[in-house]
Amino acid sequence: MTSVELSVESAPAAQASPREWWRTAAIYQIYPRSFADANGDGIGDLPGITSRLDALRDLGVDAIWLSPFMTSPQKDAGYDVADYCDVDPLFGTLADFDAMLAAAHERGIRVIVDLVPNHSSDQHAWFQAALAAAPGSPERARYMFRDGQGEDGELPPNNWQSVFGGPAWTRITEADGRPGQWYLHLFDSSQPDFDWANPEVQEEFRRILRFWLDRGVDGFRVDVAHGLVKHDELPDYMPPEDSDSMGGQEPVPYWGQEGVHEIYRDWHRLLEEYPGDRALCAEAWMPTAEETALWVRPDEMHQAFNFPYLMAEWDAEQLHEVIDVSFEAFGGVGAPTTWVLSNHDVIRHASRLALGAEHPQGHGIGPLSKGKPDPVVGLRRARAATTLMLALPGSAYLYQGEELGLPEVIDLPDDARQDPTWFRTKGERYGRDGCRVPIPWEADAPAYGFNATGASWLPQPAEWHGLARDAQDADPASTLNLYRALLRLRREHGVAAAEFSWIEDAPADTVAFRSGPVTVIANLGAEPVALPAGARVLVSSAPLEGDAVPTDTAVWLAND
Repeated sequence: MTSVELSVESAPAAQASPREWWRTAAIYQIYPRSFADANGDGIGDLPGITSRLDALRDLGVDAIWLSPFMTSPQKDAGYDVADYCDVDPLFGTLADFDAMLAAAHERGIRVIVDLVPNHSSDQHAWFQAALAAAPGSPERARYMFRDGQGEDGELPPNNWQSVFGGPAWTRITEADGRPGQWYLHLFDSSQPDFDWANPEVQEEFRRILRFWLDRGVDGFRVDVAHGLVKHDELPDYMPPEDSDSMGGQEPVPYWGQEGVHEIYRDWHRLLEEYPGDRALCAEAWMPTAEETALWVRPDEMHQAFNFPYLMAEWDAEQLHEVIDVSFEAFGGVGAPTTWVLSNHDVIRHASRLALGAEHPQGHGIGPLSKGKPDPVVGLRRARAATTLMLALPGSAYLYQGEELGLPEVIDLPDDARQDPTWFRTKGERYGRDGCRVPIPWEADAPAYGFNATGASWLPQPAEWHGLARDAQDADPASTLNLYRALLRLRREHGVAAAEFSWIEDAPADTVAFRSGPVTVIANLGAEPVALPAGARVLVSSAPLEGDAVPTDTAVWLAND
């Protein structure tokens, strides 16, 4: 058994301002259709969110981020928007949104809404007008319409592939019945990409931003923030085999183009016109932390999800490296590091961390996956990983249900699956349905308290009976109460804005550091690690073995 000595070496420190709440916030992602259903139709809604806000206040989060709830035909669970300035009837009304926003603010919870600027629904009024208009018209100029290649334009403009599988171009039939132009859709064919070189598109999104800011929202999470601008020449490109669904490591002609940064500089200036310190958070799936940090330079966005951290394996050396690189990259541009372990697009970390093989973003655990996770190992590692993450200076995002230790749902019936990835890959990839199943609130209620009728748009597994919030509420060892303790201690000890330093000479299979007044030891190795003499334990992700930290366990100690 090895032990940890508490000598330290300096590492980049986090900086915080009391006004800039987003630098240190714990933000809870709500996937509205799976959070709480007030009307019993099997799909979560805004009144359902309002009814459960007390649970989030008691959990201890600072803000919520709502995945799309705007008007949509729901081909991609709301990420295909038909009207950016209204609420889809599935989720309620604008009055319901206003009531939810007011109720959240009354509880001291800020509200971030999801914005999808890369593409719209094909049911959007603009795209319908484009289909009815002629090639070269102003209506078509709002989207990426191009003539095809070949003698009769029968071939797509290039070889780009959709993130969801299959070609990224679809040919339309013109009003006179002839085969016509092609339009780009980096996602589903029902999600045509806007042409952000068009000033009309730029002005429309300024209008959309103002619409929600005027209602009082506190910020925006920006979907596919590294997209929007495509290489002018639309060159052929094919991502490497087995790359994740957002592209390869080398320059990609539709991700991370330089012109996208001017869009966010413009949005940053717009947000500064409003009081209350509004924030922009980028979903930018770039290969490295250094590249991701370009989105959060002082005049651009405020946060960017740290996907290299999210995708890191359960390995001490790899975590040590990604934490170091993150502090250096984000600190180098004056931005907070924004930590995250799960969201609506990736395998829940209570399952992912027990998988030995790489599982690319968006693929899910499916027929081509190499093995299935051990649920006991997965949950133990997930609890340890969260205990580690919430001690790191910066902001942290939590995904609904992770505070209950929910695993990925793998064995959904084929006829229940709804992710476009499942259909476009003809069942080779399960996609993201497994992390989107409605969450359990009460063990003995219909649909585990998701609603009063028992309806559920995706079936809930029987084993969720023991993971329901009320079943965990009174158990001091539950995952729910671990999250409550971590969030409370995070606030009380100010670790999100604290100075960070690594502990020198820690055992090879540990991640050990100081975050202000707290020492954290995470043991990722096979052998127990002895606690320092006289250590005072604040919280532990699993029971200790005497004065030792067992495998797959993380602990916070007070620096007395």
